[in-house]
Amino acid sequence: MPRVVPDQRSKFDNEEFFRKLSRECEVKYTGYRDRPLEERQMRFQSACREGRSDLAFVATGTNLSLQFLPPTFHTEGQRPAPTRDYVDFEREQGKVHLKAPMILNGVCVIWRGWVDLQRLDGMACLEFDEERARQEDLLAQQAFEEARRRARDFEDRERVHREDLEVR
Repeated sequence: MPRVVPDQRSKFDNEEFFRKLSRECEVKYTGYRDRPLEERQMRFQSACREGRSDLAFVATGTNLSLQFLPPTFHTEGQRPAPTRDYVDFEREQGKVHLKAPMILNGVCVIWRGWVDLQRLDGMACLEFDEERARQEDLLAQQAFEEARRRARDFEDRERVHREDLEVR
């Protein structure tokens, strides 16, 4: 089953959901809302250092559980710490800059933004991930070709089986 839609770029450019989120907009940390601010700040920073966090686009209410790791990362055993390309506490004092590649609604995108470490809010947007879209399109095409080959093989076996039955 392909993980992406056939024309990802068109969907990203034309669908209202993606058009709204492709413009920089306000985001907020959504984890541990029932806890005091100091604890939330600590938990947010800790989660970022582990390569994950829950953030929401305020305007649309879109909540995402993000992983700040390369798209080729597979969960096996111990999780590696994210690189500075994905979690950067040093670029700007008092902020963390984040990058999270993902497939969202069948489209390869990158969540890119920053969060203020005191207020736990910031700005972010979605960008179309051209390189990963090409890779996923190729995988989808290969899966489609494999399914078509298997269907042909099955039909050929069925035809041979029917012919054998007719001969008897």
